[in-house]
Amino acid sequence: MRKVLIVDDEVNIGLLLSKFLTRNSFSVSTASSGVAAMELLSREVYDLVLCDYRLEDTDGKEMLIKIKETCPGTGVIIITGYSDIKLAVELIKLGAYDYITKPLYPDEILNTINKAIETQIALNSSESDDSSNNTPKQKNTKQPYSQDENFVAGQSPASKELLKQIQLVAPTSYSVILTGESGTGKESVAHAIHMNSPRKNNPFIAMDCGSLTKELAGSEFFGHEKGSFTGALYTKIGHFEMANGGTLFLDEVGNLSYEIQAALLRTVQERKIKRIGSTKEIDLDVRIIVATNENLANAIQKGRFREDLYHRFNEFSISLPPLSQRGKDIMVFANTFLGFANRELDKNVQGFSEEVEECFLTYNWPGNVRELKNVVKRAALLTEMQEIQLKALPLEISTYAKATAIETSIARAEKPRDLKNAALEAEYDAILKVLREVNFNKTKAARILNIDRKTLYNKMRAINLDT
Repeated sequence: MRKVLIVDDEVNIGLLLSKFLTRNSFSVSTASSGVAAMELLSREVYDLVLCDYRLEDTDGKEMLIKIKETCPGTGVIIITGYSDIKLAVELIKLGAYDYITKPLYPDEILNTINKAIETQIALNSSESDDSSNNTPKQKNTKQPYSQDENFVAGQSPASKELLKQIQLVAPTSYSVILTGESGTGKESVAHAIHMNSPRKNNPFIAMDCGSLTKELAGSEFFGHEKGSFTGALYTKIGHFEMANGGTLFLDEVGNLSYEIQAALLRTVQERKIKRIGSTKEIDLDVRIIVATNENLANAIQKGRFREDLYHRFNEFSISLPPLSQRGKDIMVFANTFLGFANRELDKNVQGFSEEVEECFLTYNWPGNVRELKNVVKRAALLTEMQEIQLKALPLEISTYAKATAIETSIARAEKPRDLKNAALEAEYDAILKVLREVNFNKTKAARILNIDRKTLYNKMRAINLDT
């Protein structure tokens, strides 16, 4: 029989919970204060503590910290009378299994308690196995898994923070906003969240909102019945219905028109849809993850995005770092993509030359992970040797790396003492700066520098930047 400790200074609530759980075959103890609860925990081993957040002598956060320090094998669920997403996230970070708001519903709380105990038993069993094998105990550091090949776990501080946030939010039912530059892998992160959630065996449906017209949006989101409008030659199931029980990922959500946003808001609030042309309501159980590469707060100020819809989506947010901020993880991505390319092309390219690695680590990757993946696939196709060489890379990448090396060399060189050399150095700096800005498009660079292409080529050749 599983043992549960209820900690609540409202005696009636504690009594009701105790009777309910006892009827459901739990062994239940109660405490009306933090001190009394810790006294019981010092004498008895409990599978789970159900603790109210507001106690007369302490609060749920302090109780959680103490319980995890003294009884690490005991699960904790916090109960509170008000909803606060930031507090919920903080408590889960500190080790709480879940955070439940009043009023309490019997079926919901029983289900949550059972899952919490099952999870804690699994964790305790895992730690016990480690101990019996004479290996040091560690926290559960299971890495997020995704079947999307664009999602790669790295070791840079930026990657570790991203993994931490995925691990934190995945087990919850929170809606999530993913922000970041184009190509940073927002869909793959959404898929990783789904695959690490209780919904992982249900559908993950991705939808590109960038190209949706007002006329198509209703049908794509909600579906339609045959004959419901001109051209409706068959019944269509919408994306919400397809994702029922699972996760719906809405990419480029900032591009939706204001009218479509209003329809989305109603659906998110009511958790019901009707296909176009139907009177039947369909109940929804869908987790929503949205992505955008624009600042939705600015879009709200400009009247292009509904503030109420934004707050519905923004129960949790993750900002994806650009590839240029992920340091040596670039080569982790590159080697992973090379493995995929080898399988796709039936090749056995072993790796990258030192020059290519230097280029990859130097280049600024404006297209982020998507650009790197395409570059590696192209290079693998062109490579007949064991290693990918510099000549297999696109010209803008090898040229960018060479320009960076020259720029560094100029910066480190002894400063010129005469005006002629000083003028040349300033000229080279200007050429390199403009070439970078236009991604080494020589026609654009010559136009900006107000010189012809031939002059630009000669000046590039003079600093060993001819391509």
